[in-house]
This record gives sequence, C-alpha cells and structure tokens, in this order.
Amino acid sequence: MKYHIEKNTVQETLVIPLFGRLVCSEHFPELFSDPEAKRICDSLDYDFAEKRKKMESAAGLFGALEVAQRQYDLRCEVESYLKDHPKAAVVNLGCGLDDTFSKVDNGECRGYNIDLPDVIKVRNDLLPAGERETNLSCDLNDYSWMDGIDASGGAVFFAAGVFYYFRTADVKKLVCAMAEHFPGGVLVFDSCNKRGAGLMRKTWLKEAGITDVNAYFSLEDEAVLKEWSDRFASVTAKSYMRGYRDI
Repeated sequence: MKYHIEKNTVQETLVIPLFGRLVCSEHFPELFSDPEAKRICDSLDYDFAEKRKKMESAAGLFGALEVAQRQYDLRCEVESYLKDHPKAAVVNLGCGLDDTFSKVDNGECRGYNIDLPDVIKVRNDLLPAGERETNLSCDLNDYSWMDGIDASGGAVFFAAGVFYYFRTADVKKLVCAMAEHFPGGVLVFDSCNKRGAGLMRKTWLKEAGITDVNAYFSLEDEAVLKEWSDRFASVTAKSYMRGYRDI
C-alpha cells in the first residue's frame, strides 16, 4: 500500500527536494547515489509525471544537482563538527524527508528532526526515527523545541532550503534565540542573494498570495549576521552556502 500525498498541501512540498535527489542520482550516478530517495519515492501514491517533465529539462537537472549538492555540503559540515564533538546533537531544522542524520551517524551523536506536524506525520510513516534519533513536531518559531535538545555534548544545527520561507525578522529572532540557548553551538544553512530571492518571489511567494515579498530572507553579505548578536563568535561563507559558525 502506497502513502498518498495530496496535491497543493504542505506534504506535497516534501516531494520536490526528494524527487530532485532521485533524478540527480539517476542522471549522475557517478556523483550521487541516493537509494533512500528512490525507496521513498517508490512508496508514494503521487503522480511524478509533471515534475519529471520539468526535471528533465536543463534547468530542472541543474535544480536536481543543486538539491543533491546542498545535502552533500551540509553533510560535510556536520561531519566536520562531529570530528571534534562526537557526542553532539545533530539538529535538522525543517527536516522534511531529509535523511542526513543516517548518513552522518557516528554511533555516538544524537539526531533531532524538526518540522511542522503534517510533515512529521509523513516522516514518522516513511522515515521513522532510528536509534538515538528523534522526530519533533513543532513550528521552528515556537522556541519550545529548544528545550527538547540535549546539547551537553555540543550541537550542530543545519537548515536546508528552509530560511527562504522565513521573513528576515523571524530568521534573526530564531538564530539569536539559538545563540542564547546553545552557546558554543554551530549553525549551517543555505541562502541566496537578492537576485536569487527575486526569482523565488516570482514563483512560490506569488503563488501563495504573499505581498510583502521583500520581507523574506535573503543574504547579500554574510557580515550582516555579525550585527545581529554579539554572541556570534565567527561568521563564514562558502561559494555554495552561507552560514555562521560557533554561535
């Protein structure tokens, strides 16, 4: 029996990055192998025909590569942190159906996957928590989820394709609250500049009927993050993703 995904719902947004990973592994198996993406896609009652048509275009394949590369880059950042903090909490902010924890699990760390209730419901059925892993049903803007994280061995947080959907003011409040709650922790995330954000504003923001599009998060210069809080010990940026280290 396949798991039904209703179109035009929050649950459908889980399909896009998942299917992108699958398409990338199909077209570029020498670069990316993602059997978990195939397993989950095969278990869904969802018509991928329209999305496959778009993904097979040059722009679609670029998007698929971007999704797969993003997961790989974030994974490398998490693994780097775990080398010095093997018992750290690995926290996936806005996790969707991302399986990064299973890829970085060193046998000592703990994983936490946080997302909205409708998303966690799907995740519990299709990607249930493993040993030392917890799926938390919570809005990231409800900071009560922070109390459920055991950061006694350190903490590395990552957000893949999440902050695009947040207003800048909400991102600032969130990361500042995290800096207060988890001193010495690390956050890694991807973002786009104003030009990239502008392209997004022509698609999902417009389709969602959102009018205050300029309030949504974009990052032209990572140095602005240092102005948000004096608790940010350092800020770094890489060609693909931007983030700050050692909050």
